[in-house]
Amino acid sequence: MIAVSSVCRGAAVAALLLVSPVVHGAGDLSRQEPIEVTIELGGPGQHAFAPNKLRFETGKLYKLVLRNPSNDPHYFTSHAFTQLIYTRKVQVMQERDGKKATLAEFKGAIREIEVYPGHIAEWWFVPVATGRATDLRCGIVGADGKSHAEHGMVGEIVIE
Repeated sequence: MIAVSSVCRGAAVAALLLVSPVVHGAGDLSRQEPIEVTIELGGPGQHAFAPNKLRFETGKLYKLVLRNPSNDPHYFTSHAFTQLIYTRKVQVMQERDGKKATLAEFKGAIREIEVYPGHIAEWWFVPVATGRATDLRCGIVGADGKSHAEHGMVGEIVIE
């Protein structure tokens, strides 16, 4: 009777370990250091993304730094891209005394980010599906009546 009881107890403990909700693995996104990628939104007298081709991998945490060194506001818009990622947060940044300071933080579904001249936004995300987004554009309309995209501010994002 004692031998059967010990076996039953051992089996019960093993079963509990198998269904335990505590999991520690390499894929723990809360412990990942972000991979930082910087993109310049325009420049003095130019409407372009630099670089205009971005590449990411599924399952990795990224911090996409959107820096606007130009004198015009710019959008970073790609509906297709937003369908392939999970957004952790977007932060509005400002440099103070040579250091970055967070002014605001947004969470939830993000479709488009506008960055004002001389400012920075950081988009923290994890790609969850592979695909190609060819709709990256800036939809701001200039004084000439044409959008920045019509002036060449377009790009492509690939997620592998």
